[in-house]
Formats: sequence, C-alpha cells, structure tokens
Amino acid sequence: MNPGNLFPFKPAIHFHPEIEICPHCGSKLQIQKTQSKTVVTLDIGAFTAKEACLKCSCHDDVYGSTELRALVPNHGTFGFDVIVHVGKALFVRCMGVQKIVDELATRNILISPSEVAFLGKKFIAYLAHAHREAREDIRNCIQKRGGYILHLDGTCEGSSPSLFCGLDELSNLVLDNIKIPSEKTALLIPFFKRIKEQYGTPIALVHDMGKGILTAVEEVFSGVPDFICHFHFLRDIGKDLFGKEYKIIFDRLKTHGIRTVLRRKLKALEKKISDDLHALDDFKADFDEGVFENSCIEKVPTITAYALIQWIFDAPSTLGGYGFPFDCPHLAFYQRVKAAHGVLTQITGILLPNDFKENKPFFSMWHLLNNVVCDKKLADAVTSIEEKRLVFDELREALRIALPGGKNGLNDDGINDDMSTIENAVKAFRQRVMSDDRLTVNNDYLKMIAQIDKYWHKLFADPITVQTPWGPVEITPQRTNNILERFFRDLKRNGRKKTGSASLSKMLHALLADTPLVANLKSDEYLNIILDDCKSLDQRFSQIDAALVREYLTNQRNEPLKFSAKIKPIIKEEDLPEKLFQLFKQAKAA
Repeated sequence: MNPGNLFPFKPAIHFHPEIEICPHCGSKLQIQKTQSKTVVTLDIGAFTAKEACLKCSCHDDVYGSTELRALVPNHGTFGFDVIVHVGKALFVRCMGVQKIVDELATRNILISPSEVAFLGKKFIAYLAHAHREAREDIRNCIQKRGGYILHLDGTCEGSSPSLFCGLDELSNLVLDNIKIPSEKTALLIPFFKRIKEQYGTPIALVHDMGKGILTAVEEVFSGVPDFICHFHFLRDIGKDLFGKEYKIIFDRLKTHGIRTVLRRKLKALEKKISDDLHALDDFKADFDEGVFENSCIEKVPTITAYALIQWIFDAPSTLGGYGFPFDCPHLAFYQRVKAAHGVLTQITGILLPNDFKENKPFFSMWHLLNNVVCDKKLADAVTSIEEKRLVFDELREALRIALPGGKNGLNDDGINDDMSTIENAVKAFRQRVMSDDRLTVNNDYLKMIAQIDKYWHKLFADPITVQTPWGPVEITPQRTNNILERFFRDLKRNGRKKTGSASLSKMLHALLADTPLVANLKSDEYLNIILDDCKSLDQRFSQIDAALVREYLTNQRNEPLKFSAKIKPIIKEEDLPEKLFQLFKQAKAA
C-alpha cells in the first residue's frame, strides 16, 4: 500500500528511551525534556517524532530513544532507508535527480532536487565509513586469496581534479580513493602508503607510465613486482613514433577546411536529388548489378558525387575503436579523400570536353579534393606515417594486443598467450628493427627501441606463486589496466546518463572521492563484510556516528582546488592587486 494512503494527516509517533535506570549509579532517570522533529521514512512517509529525553540527577549523560536513532540520523530529517534508496538510485540505478524526486513523490515523500543530491553525498559518506571500519575484515578476505594485485589509475576531465583509485584485481574490489589536483609524486606517495598500511604489501602492481605514478610506486612499493599496462605502453610508443606527422595531417586538413567544404557540397547535392525519391533506389539497383540501366543518366554524376562524399565521411567505420595512435581518423579521412580523387581523375579523364556541363559534379568535386591531394607537406606526412604505422603494427602483433583489424576497442585485454611467447616475439621485433639499416638511420625508431629497453623488465610478468588456505596457487597479473579503465568509463557513462551532459568536468569537481566504493556493492562477499551481521545497509548506517559523517562532508568541501592553467601565471604575481587596480583605472579613463 502507498504510504500516502495510510494517514490523512501527518501522524505523531512517541519515542522513549529504552532504559530507565542510570547505568552509573542505579538511580531512576528523570525526564529532562521532550523534543519534536519531522522524520521521513519509506515505510511511513513524513511523521512527527516526539522523543522523551531522560537524565540522571547525579550525572550529565542524557538518554534518548535508540529506536529513533535506528530510523534517522541525529539532527537529520530523512531516514536511513531513504538515504540508501536515494544512494542506490543515483549510483547503482544511475537515475537522474528529478526522476528520483518524482519516484519518491509516489510514496508520499516530498523532497527537493538539492535534498536528493545531498542525500546522495550522505550515502557515500556512510558507505565510506562502513568501508573503513571493515578494512581489517577486507584485508583478511584478500589475504585468504594469497594477497592482492594492486591496479592504480586516475581520471579527470578538463580542469577537474584527478579521481585516483586503487583496485584489487583478484577480488575486483575498490580498496581506496583520493581526489588530488594532479598526479604528482608528492600527492601520490601518502595515498600509496595508506593503501600499504591498510591492506599490506601487494603481490604485484599494474599501472600506466605516468611519471608521478612510476616514481611514487618505486618509493613506496620498492621490490614489489611492478608492471606497466601493455595498452598504455603501446599508446605511448605510437604517440612518440608518429605523433608529429599526425598533427601535420590534422593541421593541413584544417587549413584546407575540406570537411566544411564537403559538408556544404553534400547539402547542395542532396537538395538536387531530393525531388526524385526513386533516384537513389535506382542508382543502388544499378550499382549492385554493375551497369546503369534503371538510373536517370542525368542524375548519375550528382548521385555519384553524393555517394563519394558520404563514403569519405564514413572513414571512422574502418577504425577499431582503440583511439589514437591505434586508430588515426584524420589519416583515414585523407586516405578516402585521395581514393575518391583518384577515381574522379579516372572518370574525368575519359569524358570528352563537350561532356563537361552534364558531368559538372565530377569536375567540381575533383577540384575540391585536388587542393588537398596536391598539398606536398600533407602528402609527405601521410607517406611517413603510413611507413611508421607498419612498424607499429608489427609491435602490436608481437605484444598480441590491440591488433590491427581488431574490434574490441578499449575493452581489449589482449590475446591470452604465454608471457614467454609474447616476450620472444617482442625480442624478434626488436632484432628486426635494429638490423634494418633503413630504419636505424631514423632517430624516431631508435627512440622507440630505447623505450622498449627502458621498460623491458616491467612488461613481462612471470606467474607469481602465492600461499592460500588451499595450498600454493600461481597467479599471473593482468597485462593491461583495463579493469580500472573500464571502471572509469562506466563511471563517466553513468554521469552522462544522469546529467545529460557530455562534459563531466563539473561532475568530477562535485564527486566525493569515495564514490567509486559504490562499485563494490556488486560483490555479495563485500556486502556481507561491511554489513557486519546487520540485515541491511540502512541498519548498518544507523550504527555509524552521524557526527563523523558531518565532519567527512565538511572536509570534502574543503579539499584543495585546482587552478586553471591560464590563471596560474596571474596568481603568481606578487603585486597582483595593484596591477588589477591599474588595469581597471586605465579602462575607466579610456
């Protein structure tokens, strides 16, 4: 039954302390005061809680109702069940704030969007405290598996701070989180030390090649098997190998404005063929048959040019979804421009001079593309990047990950080959490059080999033997950091789903550092640990001191801000106020 139908008016419920005798001296407790406040729970809706408070005449302790404290936080209005409902709706079901407001209204719970947002933060605060109080049990749990493999990574967007996480590969649990202005060594070292203190020394680490992470890991986890993500390694290799050529391609295409020109041309051609709904169908039928029989011959040039432009813009469909440098969308776009230009050159080459008028779309489009294809600086960059990509693709094949032609995208964990096989393949790749005189005269390839040599000992993980209650077990760390990358992608996807905005900078600014702990709620084992014999999360949260939650939320609001890169040089000026005044003074005088 809907709680809105239970009571015609807001009911009053009386609460009394469960004890009547002072536990210190045995005296009978006396009523000190009776206080009233509005409480809102899922089962009843809004009601007035009237609480009698007792006090001993000999002692200062005041006793209230533990039953009321189990329903609602001290100084709070919304019950623990509402807090949990809102938290799960926001972070598990990924509902928008307004949808939660509307959903609760059907249960006679009137709540504002700002209150929903605040209850979501309270949910994270209570979960964070439950997690910290259960750290010893979580540590015992992961030690039974033989230890933990620590994956480290952070995410940010725009000017937002970095949300940095430590996750155990074996249990798939988020262990700890922090929000920091940047991934500098000095900020990461205390975080890594905290994880080590709380959960012990990991049996291995996996992370990307960020300088701050590498240095902090070396200081805090010295001697621990330490591996870098193969996907990140390849990505850095590719960026260094042909990043400058790719930028030239982007800049030259932008200079020509070819995308804008082609879009404009596409609209013009579309308008010409829109009056004949069957023209495209006839063209498609003839195309499939390989001969123009049904098409109106006067419209063939227009539709052909139209189809070629659409084909050029469809270049991203050939990519694997890995991102640069595995995919080079601007290069793919140019390659289709060049191919279209080539076929148009052939077509116009067989046309007679008096055919120009009726075949004008061919000549017009050829001229648009010709300026791009004849750009020597662009052509040289394309030739260079195509050569380098062949070598880069060989390394991808050797590492058995993000393979050319693959379609797994960012979820690619690589082929599950024996690590010694992969290591031997990379050795063979290295030897081939170093024995090719044509490659070794290019400093870019030598830098690539130097990068491989530098991180060789962090690339290939031998199986690690760990002791468990069931005997020794061999564990091989994952060779990518995808477990955390996927986690962050889910976090951002859910954020976009809730906010409806493509930009997540504001969301990451407002997000509490411990929000990633919500992902642990998918694990029944984790849930049983933090519940600590309680039947539900709201019952567990009722055992946490509300004052600690308020302090937590206050501290989160006071976290350091990250200044915009453009404002940093300005705020370093010692005489900034005076300079601002002079600028204002000049502006007023002008």
